[in-house]
Amino acid sequence: MKNTTLTAAFLLALNSCASWAEVKPVGPTPAPAYVSEAPLPEGWPAPGPYDKVSAKTMPGYRAAFTAKSAQTMAFWTLFTHIKKNDIPMTSPVEMAMENEESALEMASMGFLYQNGKVGTAGAAGKNVEVRDVPSQNVLSYTWQGDDTKENVAKAKTAIDAAITEKKLTLERYRLLGYNGPATPRNKATWELQAILKK
Repeated sequence: MKNTTLTAAFLLALNSCASWAEVKPVGPTPAPAYVSEAPLPEGWPAPGPYDKVSAKTMPGYRAAFTAKSAQTMAFWTLFTHIKKNDIPMTSPVEMAMENEESALEMASMGFLYQNGKVGTAGAAGKNVEVRDVPSQNVLSYTWQGDDTKENVAKAKTAIDAAITEKKLTLERYRLLGYNGPATPRNKATWELQAILKK
């Protein structure tokens, strides 16, 4: 377990900090495609469509949340929680997003459980709370690549335009990350969702 944890920590740090030179392919760029690393929760739709706004009804789910706003610290807090409680890893990882100086920044993180029968809702230690989240109507924008501020802002701009056009009311934003460091960054799938008020 110790070696596995150290390897995971190394890969996470490498994924967050390293700068990779990308080799551009010759010929047409292939269409984005979801690379699955872990099972989705029961009833959870696959991410997409890519590079456009779509309306979705997301199913209810159970997840462990931490209010830690530093991404690496939040990840390891939740990773320790699921390992300690023998809860399998799923995809995606959820990040609640808040407006900070006109940019979206992570406010908290959640690990989704396979279904509502896994674990128990309520406090799970000092920094983790397990909650049952009801079904939600969302506007979604999915892309493949990096979760840079520029890419997140592009997705937000597209969603904001759709919210205005459809005269909808925003409750909050969340960012869903479907891939970890094992997937090349240019193949990673991200999905920004605007949760709508009912």
